[in-house]
Amino acid sequence: MTGGGALADQVILATGGYDHTIRFWQAHSGICHRTVQHPDSQVNALEVTPDRQTVAVAGHQHIRMYDVASGNANPVVNYEGVSKNVTAVGFHEEGKWMFTGGEDCSARIWDLRARNLQCQRIFQVNAPVSCVLIHPNQGELIVGDQSGSIHFWDLRTDHNEQLVPEADASITSVSVDPEGSYLASVNNRGNCYVWTLSGPSSGAAAAACTQARPKTKIEAHRRYALRCRFSPDSTLLATTSADQTTRIWKTADFGLMTELKCANQRWVWDCAFSGDSQYIFTASSDNVARLWSVEGGDVKREYNGHQKAIVALAFSDGLA
Repeated sequence: MTGGGALADQVILATGGYDHTIRFWQAHSGICHRTVQHPDSQVNALEVTPDRQTVAVAGHQHIRMYDVASGNANPVVNYEGVSKNVTAVGFHEEGKWMFTGGEDCSARIWDLRARNLQCQRIFQVNAPVSCVLIHPNQGELIVGDQSGSIHFWDLRTDHNEQLVPEADASITSVSVDPEGSYLASVNNRGNCYVWTLSGPSSGAAAAACTQARPKTKIEAHRRYALRCRFSPDSTLLATTSADQTTRIWKTADFGLMTELKCANQRWVWDCAFSGDSQYIFTASSDNVARLWSVEGGDVKREYNGHQKAIVALAFSDGLA
């Protein structure tokens, strides 16, 4: 997050929420340089594509993708064929396919190479899906749902396994660190669970899903936890909450490193680390996104302009 010039031009920061707009920001200055109208619904989730050319927007009954660089206000890809809210969106690292999760109790894989976005595979569960992520091995999706289950879906074999960290506690977010060593989840009771991950990687062992062994339980927040996210260098875990705070935990011992809090913040819905893991962006119900110093715990920049709660942000600086 230091310097400017050409590097600054490569930084993508997008926010969205309940005011039916997506805003693109100059991360260094706090200036909004573009606003895209998203009139049909709130924005539930945002993700930058691996080629950093487009931003995917998950909304109510649709997924849309907008050009990052152009002034085109219309989506370049538009898919309307999903029932209920799409709650999660992400990509295979080579950009061949996209995955989504939604309140229709499913996770889906979409072929991005087809001219018309097509759903290739569907993984059905018994409760609305709140979060989906891809394992760093690029071969498994990890799906969290409102009944409290976390599902491991092996895309190579279609095998799936599940774990339930806490009975009757809705999973709100899951995260795997970039090294593939840890899985974290948070729930609507404010608790964070961490597992150590191991195998399979190749050969005959690949018939089974990645194995998760309980590592620790953190009573992370006193209220509803909303997001968990590991840092790009795998040394930190951030959790956000309805208690108006973001907390940063050290993965060395999962002890609390710092609490990010300011007077007007309200619910903290989403967060994203900078590529060097030294800064973190947050999105809040007070209509403001913020950039914080991880080490200092202080606000470095505020992004003002949304008229309602910001519940999703996407960040890419090309470093991670």
